[in-house]
Amino acid sequence: MATVANFLAKPPTDQLAAVTKTSPYFYRGSPHLPFSLKPRQYSFPGIHKRQDLFIVKAAASAAGVKKEKASDERVKKVHSIEEFDEALRSAKNRLVVVEYAASHSFESSKIYPFMVDLSRTCNDVDFLLVMGDESEKTRELCKREKIDNVPHFSFYKGMEKIHEEEAIGPDRLVGDVLYYGDNHSAVVQLHSREDVEKLIGEHKVDHKLIVLDVGLKHCGPCVKVYPTVLKLSRQMADTVVFARMNGDENDSCMRFLKDMDVVEVPTFLFIRDGEICGRYVGSGKGELIGELLRYQGVRVT
Repeated sequence: MATVANFLAKPPTDQLAAVTKTSPYFYRGSPHLPFSLKPRQYSFPGIHKRQDLFIVKAAASAAGVKKEKASDERVKKVHSIEEFDEALRSAKNRLVVVEYAASHSFESSKIYPFMVDLSRTCNDVDFLLVMGDESEKTRELCKREKIDNVPHFSFYKGMEKIHEEEAIGPDRLVGDVLYYGDNHSAVVQLHSREDVEKLIGEHKVDHKLIVLDVGLKHCGPCVKVYPTVLKLSRQMADTVVFARMNGDENDSCMRFLKDMDVVEVPTFLFIRDGEICGRYVGSGKGELIGELLRYQGVRVT
């Protein structure tokens, strides 16, 4: 879980510079792009056992299943700062996921098929590929975006970088894309206290249980549990309303967290008939499902 104490102590910020990179692979030693650094080693154990559709499909691609024609892939390769900026402008408020890679990097080639399969499934997200060692123009782009290691994933919305990751596996990539690009699911997006009050008012009559997922923009546990929230929102649409709010999105959201005594995220608030009837703090998928069933009146042993 992540604490929100520091956020409550001061106004939220959208400056990515305030986010500390904790990856053990983050490299600060050279002013040049370290595409010749020793490749990182990480594996994807148990991928074939996962039930997630994205992971299963991507694992098949990585294993050598025949790929569709390049023209069918929605990953756009950009070759310069000008092309990159135009792609971000064209996306407007859509999520743009950029993989910064290098031609000799084993890790870049390993993760790329997973991004390709995500691009075929997530039609509301734009995917870009930047080969940092392709030319001087791509090196300049990487330098401007402060890319020190590959593979590196950056997430943009409205021309603004909102998140970035290094040394991640396919499950984390899937979670990040769903978390930051979810604009079409059954999970209601809330941006203020007024949004919360409106949602509660709409469901006082039908007596549906409201599950409010409260998190932060840059929160690993929040990202981890979100695919489960999405899945549950589809399976239980007839009886449960799922919503989410990022507490550090604006002052109204932060005041809401403070008033609700939310000190760790993710926190799930269970609301029925206008009253908070319980909460669950944590990112355990099984625990969340158990709590949800309990507040639905199902006896859990």
